[in-house]
Amino acid sequence: MRLFSRSSQLTKVLINIIGICLVIFSIGVSISYGATTIDLHTVWQAVFKFSQGEQAHQVIWELRIPRALAAVLVGAFLAMSGAVMQGMTRNPLASPSIMGVTDGAAFMLVIILAFYPAVSSVGLMFASFLGAGIAVTLVFLVGSFSSSGLTPVKLALAGVAIGTLLRSVSSILSLHFQLEKDIGFWLAGGLDGAGWNAVIILLIAGAAGVIFALSIAKSITVLSLGDDLSTGLGQNNTLIKITGIVVVLILTGAAVSVAGSVGFVGLIIPHITRFIIGTDYRWIIPTSAVLGALLLVNADLIARMINAPFETPVGAITSIIGVPFFLYLARGSGGDKK
Repeated sequence: MRLFSRSSQLTKVLINIIGICLVIFSIGVSISYGATTIDLHTVWQAVFKFSQGEQAHQVIWELRIPRALAAVLVGAFLAMSGAVMQGMTRNPLASPSIMGVTDGAAFMLVIILAFYPAVSSVGLMFASFLGAGIAVTLVFLVGSFSSSGLTPVKLALAGVAIGTLLRSVSSILSLHFQLEKDIGFWLAGGLDGAGWNAVIILLIAGAAGVIFALSIAKSITVLSLGDDLSTGLGQNNTLIKITGIVVVLILTGAAVSVAGSVGFVGLIIPHITRFIIGTDYRWIIPTSAVLGALLLVNADLIARMINAPFETPVGAITSIIGVPFFLYLARGSGGDKK
């Protein structure tokens, strides 16, 4: 049973408006809290009446606003990637982290930092795209090595296996090249290094990914009903799947290049969205973006407050939330029946 499965378009719009309002409120709270608490009135003044001489205003603009915006974009991109992957593969366990995409992007970042330590942030972004592409290719190749072909279960198993392998190699290389401090950020997942450059990278890379994702949303709805049915309706499934893979590579690659390996956002958010909004991916994809942004902004806030003044990796917070959800789905009592 899905809540609001027969809801009107107005109800769905209202759900998204409420979600966006909660995201905006969470951004304000996230900007206010940190090593030093800044009241919301000062945050408001810094945004609309910026004063160069006010130290609090400089902290807000240079550190806290870009971090909060990066959290919004990373959460939205990971959630959208998960929604696209689950719709394409009809696999309730599919997500950038479970399918090894995140680990592939992090793996290539380790390679680049080990052999080309002076690489720019743009170079790191392209490296994460390449790593994500390698992981996706390996997962689909390994999952296809059987007479019965690629199934959702085999895809999930291949993703976990490839992800574990790439994560292990990344750890070995980081130890060998003494990159523990440099790569620990990406392996743990965090937003403490996110500045305006990171936000710009996310906006530029994400724009293309979001446009492609929304353009194939209707086709993913049809594809999620099964290959035979969608083919019978005249849909080019190969083209849709290739476009979907490109979407996942772009959105996940951008997110990982900024925030590192933040797991489970792409797993749990699409399920929650389908429960609330129904099975139409024209609504699932944008609503997942809103809920993913809401989750990561608040996870980042918790990560900063749980052991203040020290920061807990935001990836640890999302994992605490996501692991029980994953186990619930793996038992077969959650997710869609395939």
